[in-house]
Amino acid sequence: MSCPNTSTHSHPPAFLLVGIPELQEAQFWITFPFCIMYVIAVLGNVIVLFIIYIEPSLHEPMYLFLAMLAVTDLVLSTSTLPKMLNIFWLGSREIRFHACLTQMFFVHAFSSVESGVLMAMALDRYVAICCPLRYSSILSVPVIVTIESLVLACGVLLVSPFSLLVSRLPFCQHCLISHSVVKLVCGDVRVSVIYGLFVAFMVVGID
Repeated sequence: MSCPNTSTHSHPPAFLLVGIPELQEAQFWITFPFCIMYVIAVLGNVIVLFIIYIEPSLHEPMYLFLAMLAVTDLVLSTSTLPKMLNIFWLGSREIRFHACLTQMFFVHAFSSVESGVLMAMALDRYVAICCPLRYSSILSVPVIVTIESLVLACGVLLVSPFSLLVSRLPFCQHCLISHSVVKLVCGDVRVSVIYGLFVAFMVVGID
C-alpha cells in the first residue's frame, strides 16, 4: 500500500497502521480474545452504570466515583479497540491524521482522568475510615460533582497542549506507524517530549 503524498513540512492526510509486527498471519485469530474482552468491558460497565442510576441507595460518593471510573473505562476501550478490530479483521489500515490525533487525545486524557478518579476513590475511603461521623458532610454530592469535574478538566487541559504540539510538527514522507506518531516527525520534538514527561509527572507524581 502506498503512502499518501505529503510535503516535508506538513502532516500527511493519513497514516498507515502496521499492526503487530511479524504476526500478520495470526492477527485475524489474535483479535478474537480482544473482541471478547471489549464486549465484556462494554456490557460490564453499562450494567454498572445502569444499576447505579436506577438504585437510589447507590447515589453515594463511592458509587458515583465508581460510575465515573466505568465511563472512563468505556471511553478508553472504545477509543482504541474498534479501530484495532477494523485493522485486523477488515484490513482497513488507514487512519486519517485528525482521527489519529483525536484517538491519541482520548487515550492520554482519559488515562489521566482514570488516575484522578482512583485518587478520588482513595480520598473517599480515607474520609470514610478516619472521619466516619463527618463523612456525609465532607463528601456531599455537590463536592463529589466538583471533584469529578476537576478531575475531568485536569485531564483535558493537561493533554490538549500535547495534541496541539503534535499537530504543528512537520512530518516526513514515511507514514507507516508501528508504535508512535512522534517517531515520524522530521523536526525537533524536544518540546513535545519535555511536555509529555511533565504531564506524566503531574499525573503519576501528584496523584
